[in-house]
Amino acid sequence: MAGIICLVLAGFVLAFIADVTQPVRGREKPVLIDIHRGDRFLEIVDTLHREGMIRTKVSFYLLALFKGAAHQIKAGEYEFPPEITPSAILDKLIKGDIKRYRVTIPEDLTVQEIADRLEQLGLIDRKYFTSLSTDRTFLMSLGIEGDTIEGFLYPETYFFDRSMGAREIMIRMVAEFWKHITPAMKKRAQTLGFTLQEWVTLASIIGKETGYGEEKALISAVFHNRLKKGMKLQSDPTAVYNLKNFNGPIKRRHLDMASSHNTYQIEGLPPSPISNPGLDSLQAALYPATVNYLYFVSRNNGTHFFSTNYISHHQAVKKYQVNGKKE
Repeated sequence: MAGIICLVLAGFVLAFIADVTQPVRGREKPVLIDIHRGDRFLEIVDTLHREGMIRTKVSFYLLALFKGAAHQIKAGEYEFPPEITPSAILDKLIKGDIKRYRVTIPEDLTVQEIADRLEQLGLIDRKYFTSLSTDRTFLMSLGIEGDTIEGFLYPETYFFDRSMGAREIMIRMVAEFWKHITPAMKKRAQTLGFTLQEWVTLASIIGKETGYGEEKALISAVFHNRLKKGMKLQSDPTAVYNLKNFNGPIKRRHLDMASSHNTYQIEGLPPSPISNPGLDSLQAALYPATVNYLYFVSRNNGTHFFSTNYISHHQAVKKYQVNGKKE
């Protein structure tokens, strides 16, 4: 009798081991499962069983009991590969090894364009994200003195997860901005007579005007020279900043529109940045090229032709914009 009991127990142990150390066959694609804060362990096991992640609930209950894991499971979105074992599933849940999304934020996107990317991945509530972007209390907690987070969401490749939400994502991106801002850069901005907000605003315009790193110091020089002479900056991207979902080309009617950021209509710098610039634009705003240029026009190939006077500029406009577009 004792031998039979031992055989039964041995069989049970072997079946249990096989149950928790072998993946459930038949799945070809990864499975995404959301574990919410407050979900009971039994509910989590039901979900795993329903999704075909485990064979028997009892074996998983026992495994969790042995590991003392029932109250250690962390909330979040989990991605389980096809060949994962129930034991590995439980380890993943205990460690909180949740799914992270690789998000690349290129230079010179606006807050709204960044929100588009994050919303498409289901990482933010867009309405809350937009509200936070102009929340003065929140901005002050991040060290931002202006009225918008525009300009301070640093372009970089991040790994976010859906448990973070808009606030934590913004905090992470602004922290990345401050990581790149040195005391020497702040001092240089002050020497030039710029507040930090004005410096970032100028950098954002430079970034919107050109994607060529070698041109940015030249673009910066044009704007610095214009500011010194009391000339309007007349930057095309500023004219359409306040237009929702604008997708070029920029026309004369846009330049003639009255808006708070349109530098064809206002004097000096706009009241806030028009995008989120990268480090090269921030550096260019601080260190313009030593040239006398006051004008530039696109050559229609991503580069620009620079001029020191209006006559030369007018000729360049005729060559590259009028005649060039007819060819």
